[in-house]
Amino acid sequence: MDQEFINQILLKEIRERKIPLSLGKTCPVKCTFCYEKDHSYFRKTYDIPLTTEENWRFILKTIQSLPTKPSESWVIGGNEYMEWTDLFLHPRTMTWIEEFLETTDKNIIMFTVGYVDPQNINRLAEKYPGRINFELSVITLGKYRKQLMPNGPSAEHVLKVLDGPAVTSANFYSFGPNTMSEDARIISKVNSKCLLWMGCLTPLKTLDSETTRVTRLGREHLPYEAKKVYDANYPNITMLHTESYITAFLNRKKIFKTLDACEIEKKDTVVMAGNVYRVLKLFRPNRAKYLYVPNATLGGDSDCTTLLTFNDIAERLTDQRVVYLPKVIMEGSGNQEKDISGNLFEDFQERFPRIRFKVLHKVNSSMSNKKLYEKGYVKNYVEDYLGNPLHKKFEAVALPN
Repeated sequence: MDQEFINQILLKEIRERKIPLSLGKTCPVKCTFCYEKDHSYFRKTYDIPLTTEENWRFILKTIQSLPTKPSESWVIGGNEYMEWTDLFLHPRTMTWIEEFLETTDKNIIMFTVGYVDPQNINRLAEKYPGRINFELSVITLGKYRKQLMPNGPSAEHVLKVLDGPAVTSANFYSFGPNTMSEDARIISKVNSKCLLWMGCLTPLKTLDSETTRVTRLGREHLPYEAKKVYDANYPNITMLHTESYITAFLNRKKIFKTLDACEIEKKDTVVMAGNVYRVLKLFRPNRAKYLYVPNATLGGDSDCTTLLTFNDIAERLTDQRVVYLPKVIMEGSGNQEKDISGNLFEDFQERFPRIRFKVLHKVNSSMSNKKLYEKGYVKNYVEDYLGNPLHKKFEAVALPN
């Protein structure tokens, strides 16, 4: 592959505030639940060779030349134009991270299933306090660990990584009775300060049948598991961030308020996925014409408006003349109006010259992310979702064929 072409891809990732390291191969961890099995929502990716010292010099020099924004963090790994892999399997990653922290004033975000030396990463966290956001993908410490992560680090190693100041959040999930709740107990005992980020893994159509079965078992038992975590009252912050239907219900008042502010008429057609459709159909049944669009590109159990693609929407269009689209659908990378699979809004419009598309600019990723974090606590799920009798009616709302 031509070096100039490689540099252009690296620059594209850097513009997205990524530190684009590469293993030069498909991720060897082979987690069965991985959403990258089909190149992450079918986007166009490039097979960038193993990052060399020369590549690193180019990456670091480029980033050093850019101004630092206080609220900004740099993600270890390119995942807009490159395939996502666990980059802590690269033998030079930790050395380069330390150099990055030494030679810049920029913060970093790092994701790994645990391929770090516990002493080294905790030393860096102490040396550069507040500059490392370390999101550790624990997934599970229990009986499903080997099945879901056949090449992952051992649970014992992950607990050693947790035993120190480095990890800012531990992500793990429900896979049935006494899974998520037991992991919460163990992790909190080892690290009482890191955020516990919980929920369920959403099975997409690329996952095998056994992994899909286990993830659905997790959703079935999520209420029981969350209540156990809630009752335990751990000193850690406990959050539930992975179920879009729960997020939509908890933020129902904001959804109504935002829709009302858009000044649409009852006859207007508004695109949405299953999570928002159920909320509006139950609480605002006649506010507009709701065009339910399944997440067909992802398939499986996904029902989130943010993850809709223009191809998904195209499959549901019929004789509409005016269609409103939430801005959140077209907030892809590079400041371009494109969906998660890289399709441009401009190209989509050209496919339907007889339809006038209007963008609901107030329904954007900034608003959705803000409300996700505001409401995404286990306490809110237990008290305002499970404790609200309306949640059963909400879940029972049928989606159109």
